[in-house]
Amino acid sequence: MLCAVYNGKPAMLCLNQLRKTFGTLVAVDDLSLEIGRGEVFGLLGPNGAGKTTTVNLAVGLLAPDHGTVTLDGGGSPTDPKVRAKIGVAPQALALYDELSGEENVAFFAKLQGLTGRMLAERVRWSLNFVDLWDRRGDRMSTYSGGMKRRLNLAVAVVHDPPFLLLDEPTVGVDPQSRNAIFDNILVLKEQGRTVIYTTHYMEEAQRLCDRVGIIDQGKLLALDTVDELIAAHGGKSVLTVERTDGEVSVETDDPLAELDKLRQQGELLRFRVDRPDLERVFLNLTGRHLRD
Repeated sequence: MLCAVYNGKPAMLCLNQLRKTFGTLVAVDDLSLEIGRGEVFGLLGPNGAGKTTTVNLAVGLLAPDHGTVTLDGGGSPTDPKVRAKIGVAPQALALYDELSGEENVAFFAKLQGLTGRMLAERVRWSLNFVDLWDRRGDRMSTYSGGMKRRLNLAVAVVHDPPFLLLDEPTVGVDPQSRNAIFDNILVLKEQGRTVIYTTHYMEEAQRLCDRVGIIDQGKLLALDTVDELIAAHGGKSVLTVERTDGEVSVETDDPLAELDKLRQQGELLRFRVDRPDLERVFLNLTGRHLRD
């Protein structure tokens, strides 16, 4: 099956009825989705939901037991020529402490076949892109956590791939680096890159992603824009009012009308409205029990 058209354009990535098992564990169960060109796609799920397996199937690190993965109009990511179109920033940093920032990026660029002038230009561009050019000569072991994450991104983009996988790219970073990475992702989107973004931070997905897919137990539970997911699965707003006789919480579709009713019943000291968000959608779909 070739990638179908998504949003008027051929999809960048097409997962068709994927299934992957490890012994008796079904990690991915009949999963199908299409990711459009130029889209930032958020892939969310609890620990053990099948996110990592799905991602590894998408980039060709694992072969499915059933189903197909099609990238960029027809190729399989198991083909080295197709895989060269993929840039990966893994959650576990794949960098070398004893090499400088520049040496790290150049090493991975050479693995992608870059040489000569193109190698030098892309290494410089990538380090400037993540604001590390001035620290290019320093060993990576001297970098802060945020700098290492930004260097990880530089390695992913150095060969100018049209498709990027960013797996938990802001884990353990300071607010400045976190926002810098957000800005980088938005620039990549403006350049037409397709990004799969996995995260446990719901506010990041809500801020960055055009669409979000939520998976659990290897199945796709919901897929849509953030606003549509909230409308379909977020539930009602919760109005909490503090009165002289105590606190009252009410679920409502119209907080202002409910607030007016409560005001007519007595004096209100203060109130707040908790509107549904992506985190509530996530918990409503996947449950609130702990996943270790």
